[in-house]
Parts: sequence; structure tokens; C-alpha cells
Amino acid sequence: MLNSILILIFLSFCIGTAVWLFFISAVKKGEFDDIEAAKYRMLDDDDIDDNNNGEQS
Repeated sequence: MLNSILILIFLSFCIGTAVWLFFISAVKKGEFDDIEAAKYRMLDDDDIDDNNNGEQS
């Protein structure tokens, strides 16, 4: 009984580590970059300050 619990704990640790490494590699490759934001950015209301002569920052 104790052996099977230890094996399951070890397997869950290995699977969790593998999923975490897969997620980190996907983030580094840019898989979670937001490609939809660019077309909606023009709809955002940006207030123009009078201090910068009409230039947006």
C-alpha cells in the first residue's frame, strides 16, 4: 500500500514537472502572445495631453 502511494506521488511529481517545463518553453517561444490586441488598439480612447503638442506617448 505504501509503495503504490510513493510511486503515485513520484509519478505526479514527474508529470507536473514535465507540464511546467512545457509551459515555460511555450511562453519563451511566444505561443501566448496576444495577436488580437493590435486591431483593437485603434478603438481605445487615448487622451492627448496639451503638454506634448498633440503627440501621443
